[in-house]
Amino acid sequence: QVQLAESGGGLVQPGGSLRLSCVASRRTASSYHMGWFRQAPGKEREFVASRSWNGGFKYYSDSVKGRFTISGDNAKNTVYLQMNSLKSEDTAVYYCAGKAGRFIGRLSGESDYDYWGQGTQVTVSS
Repeated sequence: QVQLAESGGGLVQPGGSLRLSCVASRRTASSYHMGWFRQAPGKEREFVASRSWNGGFKYYSDSVKGRFTISGDNAKNTVYLQMNSLKSEDTAVYYCAGKAGRFIGRLSGESDYDYWGQGTQVTVSS
């Protein structure tokens, strides 16, 4: 079992930036594909970004491409989501997810992942 814990959410003005962190309870760097999803009020959870076990493959949804960056610090068992040029439509609860295995595909479906964090709220508003 792996526990995931997100942090870094908050209130930010449009055009601002936030960095979300997801810390795993144990070493995941060598064998886990990690992803970020989000769920806005009244909407289904949607894929945001994912990163292969070694960081060699990264994928983004069209709505965040060019503004968000997924990265990882294997030594800290942590995955980050750097969010720039934030828009009101980015307002959502953001979830970190993990999938055991050395995959190189996109893994953009909720059912692709084994483990989930509790989520962190991001609100973009003036």
